[in-house]
Amino acid sequence: MNQVPSRQRILISGASGLIGRALTSVLTTEGYTVIRLVRRPTVGADEIYWNPARGELAAAALGEVHAVIHLAGENVAGGRWTTQRKTAILQSRVASTRLLVSALVNRPVRPEVCLSASATGYYGDRGDERLDETSAPGEGFLTEVCRAWESELVPAVAAGIRTVALRTGVVLTPQGGALGKMLPAFRCGLGGRLGSGRQWLSWIALDDMLGVILHALRDPQAHGPLNAVAPGAVTNAEFTATLARVLRRPAWLPVPALGLRLLFGEMADATLLASARVAPAQLQRLGFDFRFPQLESALRHLLDLPHSK
Repeated sequence: MNQVPSRQRILISGASGLIGRALTSVLTTEGYTVIRLVRRPTVGADEIYWNPARGELAAAALGEVHAVIHLAGENVAGGRWTTQRKTAILQSRVASTRLLVSALVNRPVRPEVCLSASATGYYGDRGDERLDETSAPGEGFLTEVCRAWESELVPAVAAGIRTVALRTGVVLTPQGGALGKMLPAFRCGLGGRLGSGRQWLSWIALDDMLGVILHALRDPQAHGPLNAVAPGAVTNAEFTATLARVLRRPAWLPVPALGLRLLFGEMADATLLASARVAPAQLQRLGFDFRFPQLESALRHLLDLPHSK
């Protein structure tokens, strides 16, 4: 697969987030020019102001961009899901995508490709069912969010922009996210499964997540929904046991489902206790080569620990 010329400009939203920071560094190293959308006053030619909540975007400053990578959105796990917070989660995704897509399709020269974040929450809580991009959507709040989110990409598709919805699983990195939050307890030997531990967890190492984005950016065959998950989905109990083994610590303190529901309410059932056994069928069809298809090797790499013999 041919690489895109390095002079091309990539517009990124959510560049200050966990994935966005790492992606910006990788793209810059690869020779791309990265332009970031920011909500504060701009401080350089590589920043463009926008405020999706107000419908504001300095579209005249966009110039010609080859690709757009849209990662912005309110943190789903940032707090208990009050009515106000659920509205913020939904609107942050719908309003930002609508604003960005509208600006892109109305430009005299449109970008070739638009990659937009979505999530495996599209599939809902599905037990042991094996899921791929052809599977029907599930039920619940996160499914509603993902469906509304992805529907805002339709005008881009109609305008002839190659569009990819990255249905991302749990991105593993010690720098933050789920793994970053779990590590202190597990390093102290205080980790344990969540609820029954039978729920499936679809994950991807940060290194592979960045690789998926680069692949989708460069491969003209990549379009539509794309599950950004490793092929080695595991149950929560398997994840717990593997992380404890890698850290050489016990994991004897399970967290009851009732306790999670008392702490987090609806969010517990939709995220921590929900089961989604998602496969990266489209990535495999496209020939993407995972560096870390299995959990233990991914964790040892991420935590800079020696591999078992």
